[in-house]
Amino acid sequence: MTDTLRDRTILMSGGSRGIGLAIAVHAARDGANVVLLAKTDTPDPRLPGTIHTAADEIRAAGGRALPVVGDVRDDEDIARAVEAAVAEFGGIDIVVNNASVINLSHTLELEPKRYDVMQDVNVRGTFMLSRAAIPHLRNGVNPHILSLSPPINLDPRWLGAHIGYTLAKYGMSMVTLGLAAEFARDGIAANTLWPRTTIKTAAVGNILGGEALLARSRTPEIYADAAYEVLTRPSRELTGRSLIVEDVLAEAGITDLARYSPGVPESDLFPDIFL
Repeated sequence: MTDTLRDRTILMSGGSRGIGLAIAVHAARDGANVVLLAKTDTPDPRLPGTIHTAADEIRAAGGRALPVVGDVRDDEDIARAVEAAVAEFGGIDIVVNNASVINLSHTLELEPKRYDVMQDVNVRGTFMLSRAAIPHLRNGVNPHILSLSPPINLDPRWLGAHIGYTLAKYGMSMVTLGLAAEFARDGIAANTLWPRTTIKTAAVGNILGGEALLARSRTPEIYADAAYEVLTRPSRELTGRSLIVEDVLAEAGITDLARYSPGVPESDLFPDIFL
């Protein structure tokens, strides 16, 4: 069956909070198994939640959770997460490349180490986590790879705005679309998913615009609902696409989006970048 995530195993990078956690909790309501590879082992005063509180939320929603403390930049941590997923749940059906680093500095202000972190987490992490899971996805049920990254837009507005970050996010998308092409014969879907408006996350609040921007953003549940629609579609029928959250929901018949931004007129929502 492809209309449910019951007993499906999801391997996700990050997921201690925000969009990743919302996707995991939604899947857990079906009875999914969720393996989180994330760094936040102990509370951080700047960020809500840890990998352990996230696991508790997943279990409370009806799913099974396996927190693996590690870094998607570390190949040994990736291998350990994959091995743990297979040992605990018997395989892997879905990979969600959620972990991402954002730095909107202009070229001359972007420190080399910050550039490297974005490339290592966003691009290399997406490639290596997906690569490590593919042998198991080949045997998975309706296997999907979903990366939270934008369509590749070559408009100079985005190419020149924050080159380091743009490269890192477009790199995630290139990896994903490439995997779709390479593993199409195996029936492994690979798609990207991106919203039209900003989402209420720690990154938006801490980096982009504080409380004022959070007030003009939609809740992570809109992303989670769209991701669910993608992950329950037949993998051989939906792959190699740069999907937009609102378009996915519209195709599923969900056009009233007011619940994702209560009390905020559509015209006041802040448009996300890259679109």
